[in-house]
Amino acid sequence: MTGLVLEGGAMRGLFTAGVLDVLMENGIRFDNVIGVSAGACFGCNYVSGQTGRTIRYNMKYAKDKRYCSFSSLIKTGDIFGAEFCYHTLPVELDRFDEEAFVASGIPFYVVVTDVDTGEAGYHLMKDASYEELEWMRASSSMPLVSNIVHIGGGNYLDGGVSDSIPLKASEALGCKRNVTVLTKPRGYRKSPDRTMPLVRLKYRAYPALVHAMQIRHISYNDQFEYCLRREKEGDNFVICPKSPLPLGHLCHDPLVMREAYELGRSEATELMPALERFLGLG
Repeated sequence: MTGLVLEGGAMRGLFTAGVLDVLMENGIRFDNVIGVSAGACFGCNYVSGQTGRTIRYNMKYAKDKRYCSFSSLIKTGDIFGAEFCYHTLPVELDRFDEEAFVASGIPFYVVVTDVDTGEAGYHLMKDASYEELEWMRASSSMPLVSNIVHIGGGNYLDGGVSDSIPLKASEALGCKRNVTVLTKPRGYRKSPDRTMPLVRLKYRAYPALVHAMQIRHISYNDQFEYCLRREKEGDNFVICPKSPLPLGHLCHDPLVMREAYELGRSEATELMPALERFLGLG
């Protein structure tokens, strides 16, 4: 089986959106898809076959305070508006094609972090019901700027805390050949989190989460190295930016968003012949 693995990175995920649109335009399909944070939010559009949807709604609502703003953070505890982003937008304003998502037959997993254990969880999204979209929100709920998401008796935050690059999880699902889309260049290595004093204070009731965040740079760098090692071994195909993207976790400039998206499109287009050979299509 083939797997598609999508790293997070908040608005850096627009690079991934560009890659995914090119994959769709070239008819590239996978047996499984697993995404973290923005990789989950944007990856669902790949499964539903909605080319262009990610960049369209991000540019349209870039400056809408309901979408992403410090005003939202102060008022609700979520910098990305929970109800607006994960329910109003996909249900009413720019509809997510739930029927196509289900009909695709492609299993789509979102990665979350259990704040009580500090461990990663992998949720198989069945549809786009309110509760299923809450799992996507949980996967994308960045610590310190998001509320803990409570689903089915569990408490969850951003999957990137525990498994930023879930290649091993994809392999465990039976995918022997994987394509991994990263949002950071090959030379990147994560440094210790400078916000740890705030993390310890805010999440003092969740020591396992604090520990996971304290060692996150070690875990991330190990996952990054594993991803590149599997590439050298011939079982993983990496698509990533050649240099740091022109935006960070947050961005309200549609032109910069478009630039990151186009970089993803360009990289995927350049690599398409090699990717098709890797997948046995060329």
